[in-house]
Amino acid sequence: MNEAPCHITVIKSSKGCSFNKLVEIWKYRELLYFFIWRDIKVRYKQTIIGASWAIIQPVLAMIIFTIFFGYIAKIPSDNIPYTIFSFAALVPWIFFANGLTQCSESLVSNSNLIKKVYFPRIIIPIASVLSGFVDFILAFIVLLLMMPFFGMLPSMNILWIPFFILLACVTSLGVGLWFATMNVLFRDVRHVVPFLIQLWLFASPVVYPSSMLPEPWRSVYGINPMVGVIEGVRWSLFGTEENAPGLMLIVSAFVSLFILLTGLLFFCRTEKKIADVI
Repeated sequence: MNEAPCHITVIKSSKGCSFNKLVEIWKYRELLYFFIWRDIKVRYKQTIIGASWAIIQPVLAMIIFTIFFGYIAKIPSDNIPYTIFSFAALVPWIFFANGLTQCSESLVSNSNLIKKVYFPRIIIPIASVLSGFVDFILAFIVLLLMMPFFGMLPSMNILWIPFFILLACVTSLGVGLWFATMNVLFRDVRHVVPFLIQLWLFASPVVYPSSMLPEPWRSVYGINPMVGVIEGVRWSLFGTEENAPGLMLIVSAFVSLFILLTGLLFFCRTEKKIADVI
């Protein structure tokens, strides 16, 4: 009786990032999909109101910001009602912040799986960021429904929204790869991420407009990649041409891409040690 031929797969450690890495991710695209779906289900498993948290979180923050920064501090809002002004910034910001938080913890939280089964490790942080699109879509729908109540309708610039959300995704993944890798090597990094997000919130034009800064400082402000994202979303929705991102957006886009590329390089150089260290 002839035995069936034995199929042997040899796994070799990769040297840095290459085109083969992208091919490997595409090869495991179904696994990426299941990781995304798993993260979405785990996020709302055994919750009372489920996905409604995606709406409640930005709405509560909007109410607090409107009271303290809009009515008490009288912060300008580019002639836009402060309530919708802040909510338009909170929707992409929360998508970015949640993605960064989930991404930074993704490798450690999946340590048992990483040590037992081989697959491209980078799929895990990518899935943790992409799973946040469901929350973003729900919050963005609420934003669109709120606009008519304030006498506003989206401008034709709304077609640019996917680009700005992609920029937020790139930024979240780039920074998240740095912290996800460092969190494997140094476990106290997880305590730095929440503090960083709090500082980053007030360093971004969420509660105030970037128009408060004159040029050229407004363009320099774009070094913070979330500046281009937030002001880009406002410009897409409200069509405020005088406050169009311009050079600030170009700076934010280049910085975001730089963070992603360096994060990928750092992750790829450390990937072969992750299973042993984690």
